[in-house]
Amino acid sequence: MVYIAICDDEKYMSDQIRRMASDFFRGKNVEAAVTQFTCGEELLQYDKTIDILFLDIQMKGLNGMDTARKLRERKFKGFLIFITVLKEMVFQSFEVQAFDYLVKPVEQRPFDKMMERLFISMQNAGEANLLVQKGYESRIISLEDIVYCEIIDRKVYLHLSSGEIVDFYDRIENLENKLDNRFFRCHRSFLINMQYLKSYKNQTAYMEDNSTIPVSRLRSKEFSGVILQYMKEWRR
Repeated sequence: MVYIAICDDEKYMSDQIRRMASDFFRGKNVEAAVTQFTCGEELLQYDKTIDILFLDIQMKGLNGMDTARKLRERKFKGFLIFITVLKEMVFQSFEVQAFDYLVKPVEQRPFDKMMERLFISMQNAGEANLLVQKGYESRIISLEDIVYCEIIDRKVYLHLSSGEIVDFYDRIENLENKLDNRFFRCHRSFLINMQYLKSYKNQTAYMEDNSTIPVSRLRSKEFSGVILQYMKEWRR
């Protein structure tokens, strides 16, 4: 599932973006859930997942740029696309890490071109995110939110810092290649996120969520070196 939000005080524009975005993901066999907002204040009260946000810059009350700043201050990590009538306004978008912008009236061809690039970016989210696909559903998960990964009978279970567990089918070797070097494969069935490691003793990793993860005898010596390397690279 891809979670999309549209924030625009013009209903016809919001409905148009909803239709175009839904049609695009339907063509990719990806299920999309779309939520619409009429102002920045309303959007900022929303506390559920947003993977892609279409945000009008010029709105009554809190404008789109200020809304985006507040969202980024709250660690919003989704893809941000501005909707605007003035291209000049977009020069400010760099500070809020906007992916792109659409000029009103939004036409089908530039919209589709932008969405194709966005879809590729979602698939190759790199070291910051993991694109999880389960059947026809897709979801972007921040690597920072993964405490550890557990593999049972060819099924991956992502244990998130929120307490949620996300499951999907994949091989541990494929998953390992998609993660960055904050993750360590401490056991044939476990990959742990070093940023959540609380302590290590007697071939057991103690995580901040109170989980205890086994460290295989063959990997225990390497693990000690990895802990030191992680502290040097990620905690400076």
